Amino acid sequence: MTHKVFIDGEVGTTGLQIRARLEGRDDIRLVTLDEADRKNTDARLAAFGEADVGILCLPDAAAIEIVAELAGTGTRLIDASTAHRVNPDWVFGFPEMESGLRDRIASGQFVSNPGCYSTGAIALLHPLVRRGLIAADAALSINAISGYSGGGKAMIAEFQSGQTDGPFVYATDQRHKHLPEIIAHVGLSRRPVFVPSVGPYEQGMIVQVPLPHLEPGESAALHSALAEHYAGSAFVSVVAPDHYGARIDPRRLNGTNRLELSVHGNPDTGGAVLIALLDNLGKGASGAAVQNLNIMLGLDESLGL
Repeated sequence: MTHKVFIDGEVGTTGLQIRARLEGRDDIRLVTLDEADRKNTDARLAAFGEADVGILCLPDAAAIEIVAELAGTGTRLIDASTAHRVNPDWVFGFPEMESGLRDRIASGQFVSNPGCYSTGAIALLHPLVRRGLIAADAALSINAISGYSGGGKAMIAEFQSGQTDGPFVYATDQRHKHLPEIIAHVGLSRRPVFVPSVGPYEQGMIVQVPLPHLEPGESAALHSALAEHYAGSAFVSVVAPDHYGARIDPRRLNGTNRLELSVHGNPDTGGAVLIALLDNLGKGASGAAVQNLNIMLGLDESLGL
């Protein structure tokens, strides 16, 4: 059986990556528009009507606008923007996050793709907060570095033209658009401090959560809880702290839909840092969208990944 998929915004960074993962598959037929029709609302609505699932790779405002246009049509959607990630009418598309979520994605009409930074932060913190190993009101900080592709076409052009050679820290005003979904889906009652940065390389991401007040031996319990939570996952692995050696390269998982989690620190003195490693364009964006698409279509979720 061939399933029809329309990518609205397929010429953007995420859309191009999703298309590349789908166009070689014989079980998927992409519904496409001519260049002249890509911003034509009637043409786009007709394409959504033809597709089994539509994928939104649009700015937030544009995603909200087209969803309103599609109201009542029954169109199934995956939204890769930030617009619907804390909307209760949308299923949060991180199937490994908790039991039953994969089934909700499979039957859902509206699925919101997680953000790249939030994928790492939620993967680390959600199981630990739910098990009471980290308090919901803990004073947490989240530090992260991403390749410049996470900034979209404009930032890619900055780096590739030599206008910017990085690295730099940004969003220090604590208003980064991924914070609401981190708070909501981890279940935090206290707002964490989030300090993202961009490195002078194209893609790859590390998210870190320092836990300076752990007692000696507690880091082993965190590792065990994460390993138990993600046991059997095709794409999320919990690895030992010596898995990487002395340095962790954020580009290590580029080109994959994998996510690696680890707990690092000194077990004798206490204190640790939780680390998530992923491709910001893979499990952090287009790979996750394809995984969610596969689940929604009742297919093996690893197809094309």
